[in-house]
Amino acid sequence: MTMPQGMKRLGMPIAALFGAAVLALIGTSWFLNRDALRQAVEAQIREVTGLDLIVSGAIDVSVFPGSYVSFHNVGLKGGGTTDPALQVDVLTANLRLLPLLLRRFEIADVMMLRPHIRVIREAGGESNWTPFVERIARTMKPGAENQVSFSEIRIQDGVLKYEDAANHVTEQLGDIDLSLAWPSISRSFAATGQFDWRGERVDGSISASDFVAMLSGDRSGLKARIVSAPLKLAFDGSVANRTSLMMEGTVTVDSLSLRNAMRWMGQPVPGSGGFGRFTLRARANVVGASVALTNVNVELDGNAAEGVMTVANNGRQTLQATLAAGNLDFTPYISTVRLLASGARDWNRQLFDLTSLSATDLDMRLSAARVTVGPTKLGRTAFGANLRGGALALSIGEAQMYGGIAKGSIGIARSDAIADVKAQFQFTDVDLQACAGELFGITKLSGRGNLGVSLMASGSSPFGLASSLDGTATLIGHDGAIAGFNVEQLLKRLERRPLAGGGNLRSGSTPYDNLNVSVRFNDGIATVEDVRVDGPTTRLTLTGTASVPAREYDLKGVASLTPAANSGDKGFELPFVVQGPWDDPLVFPDPESLIRRSPGAAPLLDAVKDRKTRDAVRSVIERFTGGGQKPAAPETADGAKAN
Repeated sequence: MTMPQGMKRLGMPIAALFGAAVLALIGTSWFLNRDALRQAVEAQIREVTGLDLIVSGAIDVSVFPGSYVSFHNVGLKGGGTTDPALQVDVLTANLRLLPLLLRRFEIADVMMLRPHIRVIREAGGESNWTPFVERIARTMKPGAENQVSFSEIRIQDGVLKYEDAANHVTEQLGDIDLSLAWPSISRSFAATGQFDWRGERVDGSISASDFVAMLSGDRSGLKARIVSAPLKLAFDGSVANRTSLMMEGTVTVDSLSLRNAMRWMGQPVPGSGGFGRFTLRARANVVGASVALTNVNVELDGNAAEGVMTVANNGRQTLQATLAAGNLDFTPYISTVRLLASGARDWNRQLFDLTSLSATDLDMRLSAARVTVGPTKLGRTAFGANLRGGALALSIGEAQMYGGIAKGSIGIARSDAIADVKAQFQFTDVDLQACAGELFGITKLSGRGNLGVSLMASGSSPFGLASSLDGTATLIGHDGAIAGFNVEQLLKRLERRPLAGGGNLRSGSTPYDNLNVSVRFNDGIATVEDVRVDGPTTRLTLTGTASVPAREYDLKGVASLTPAANSGDKGFELPFVVQGPWDDPLVFPDPESLIRRSPGAAPLLDAVKDRKTRDAVRSVIERFTGGGQKPAAPETADGAKAN
């Protein structure tokens, strides 16, 4: 017998058997009790879900070619609830073929078209789905009587509404396409699918190694994954829920923009800079609403750190962290806080956004080998941040800064739209040129020294803070110079010829051995209490005020040549004036002092008794010496200024 002949003989009985099965199925469909089939399907759904099936629409029964029962306009609810927990436009139960031939009705899988799922969580933690979970757990336990289950439940175009009255949370998931692999044979459970949440399409999956144990609150392996455009989240570990939710495992979070991810999750984002690329990998231990993270590896905007973190939500969100890093760059987070107006010498008047201070509580300890804050470079730094009840406190335990050591604290409290700021800092043995330039915009000072500030202010903008500034500042410097003028050269020239002209008073520098400055601030006005500059050959003293809001000087001082030892000579002294903006002030000698020092001009000034004549003479001398203010244009007879 050839191979084709053998296949032909073997195929004939198989075809006959298949034909007999088809005929038997057709015959079964003729004599099948459809009412009994429908009742059996309803009973199985009730046994598996623990929910009562309420059908208010048509019921379609098919045995051949497809074996299924379709219920239209279906509601499922628990025994103790009045509103259905689940409403489905069409619920279709597909039947197992072989049991059907034996006139037994067993559901193979269930498909729900356009279901509307409602989950209501009560204050005690229970929900309207608790009967469903308890029934599933009892039905699937080993040794349970009349074990009934489905192999799969498919959800198409579904909607889920979640309500948590205790925490005032309401969420909705739409366009749900989900497949639940029901553990009819094995103990594992898996669900994969997609849904819409807050305008984003989310791809998710979850699997449990022991589904019955998880439903009963016992320990079970758990893997979960959520993928969306704003955020990716993965968990691999275990879960239990005896008295409260407990999870332990590895968690991974990845986002191209943490700012967008936080907005998507409904969390406020501070400022408008930074919070870009974010990754986190840690060992997570979840107990109730508290999440403890150990072995943390976190990266944000290129800043990487390691340590431990704790996140809690017991009525108010709280974040605690202790992290260590190599290099940290805080520039993205302070770039939006501009103290000065762009391209101007005025303070920025844009209002502060203080809403983020009330969003969460924060307690962070952070250390780094190197820190960058805008143009400022810091060495090894340890600092802390505490935010509670809308009050932010930043403290620097010790920072290598400006070539020295910096310590201090700054506090920001919110009162409506007003920021109450308090700052205390101590800089020890720092580079004064870098320190004064970056902190106060003063670039004319060099040397090394100690700086202490204690300031407070209130305002809704940087200009408001500058206008209300109160406090004190002290500076002790040594071995430096004041750029912009050479006092020794100027004094020696004017000592010989008082009216020879001031020359270029805005060039050169004046070296000093010791510098002492004491300033008191009151409502934005800085009053100089003591300024003394002692150099190798000169000495300077200053008095007067400086306006912090206007950023201008109005100071008077005395410069003198240091007399030779044992000479008995008091030394040449010259009063001078410092006026104008902080970054480019005018420095010029007092003209009346120069006039009185000149043997020829002093008697002339005394002889001029008429005030108008005296002012005219003084104006001419001031223009000759280079000091004083520019005279106003003369007025014509009709009062208009001449061109």
